Amino acid sequence: MTLAPYATLHQASRGRLHPEPASLTRTAFQRDRDRIIHSSAFRRLRYKTQVFVAPDGDHFRVRLTHSLEVAQIARTLARALGLDEDLTEALALAHDLGHPPFGHSGEDALEAALAPYGGFDHNAQTLRIVTRLESRYPGWDGLNLSWETLEGLAKHNGPIYEPTWAMAETDAAWSLDLASHAGLEAQVAALADDIAYDNHDLDDGIRAGLFTIEEIAAAVPFTAESWRRVKVRWPDVSARRRLVPELVRDQIGRMTDDLLAETRRRIAEVAPRSVADVRAAGRPLVGLSEGLRAETRALKAFLRERMYQHPHVKALRDPSQLVVAGLFACFHADPAAMPADWAAATPAEEPGRARHVADFIAGMTDRYALKSHERLVGPSPLPTDVQI
Repeated sequence: MTLAPYATLHQASRGRLHPEPASLTRTAFQRDRDRIIHSSAFRRLRYKTQVFVAPDGDHFRVRLTHSLEVAQIARTLARALGLDEDLTEALALAHDLGHPPFGHSGEDALEAALAPYGGFDHNAQTLRIVTRLESRYPGWDGLNLSWETLEGLAKHNGPIYEPTWAMAETDAAWSLDLASHAGLEAQVAALADDIAYDNHDLDDGIRAGLFTIEEIAAAVPFTAESWRRVKVRWPDVSARRRLVPELVRDQIGRMTDDLLAETRRRIAEVAPRSVADVRAAGRPLVGLSEGLRAETRALKAFLRERMYQHPHVKALRDPSQLVVAGLFACFHADPAAMPADWAAATPAEEPGRARHVADFIAGMTDRYALKSHERLVGPSPLPTDVQI
């Protein structure tokens, strides 16, 4: 496939921090994707929360399934726009590697614990994982990913003008030009993330009984229109278990069609001739139209109120934070409570000591965190109907 002139070309990659011989069978970005898939951090996403605590139901999405769904949408968009699909897929698969256990609840707890030491940011933690914490190669720390992949992971949500300590540390080791926009592949991965979680959280919320399709259709005109279209196409089907997935597909299709049309309009307006032109455009070139952005804000507001703030979800938030806070206090006071290799590598001074403990906790799965808390701190503060 011939790529568009504004795509990120693997032949023009800035390379890797540690030079390696080129592969005879894969491009640099294909190798990056494969290294991410084979990493320990990627496997652990299977047991990390998306919205619900992971043990709370086998059919709900977790970080791993979410990342796969983002990659599918992102790759489709990249192909339609003439971008590098492999780089786009690598960024989509890796974008959530830095999330700690229990999703945003766990992140809030680590942010509070690290407040005296520079704080915690899951996006910067992703960079920390792929550049330092993964230990799969004898010659260097991290996965030794291409510059373009690291840039995309750092800046997929836009330029960074005030990097956190972890992001600044990565940038100091190898400048990622943080103040500019990333290439279109990273921008596509970021929007694919939005499209995926808006629609799949709707699906999970209905499945969990947090709200009905009638309730969300009454509150969100965009969803009401998709629901109308589904019932017109399938007037003789009454089974909700078949119609709700069709609703999700319809919404994803409408969002991706709008994104492609709006992105092509922006590209035509700026007329970039290279990825350097994309970085210098001063604004994102991938996005939804103004009209659809307004409609999706209503969807996000509904999900925030009826799902993320639902009593069932909120009931797990404070106990989850107590688990993470308890583990941090335990390991910070006694690093020997961590596995031997982690304990031996603990810095004696701050802030290195606290950040090292946070690295260990951030890598935990939900169930490992719960088991560690029960063994080292005390009984789980989570409700008894949440089983490990």
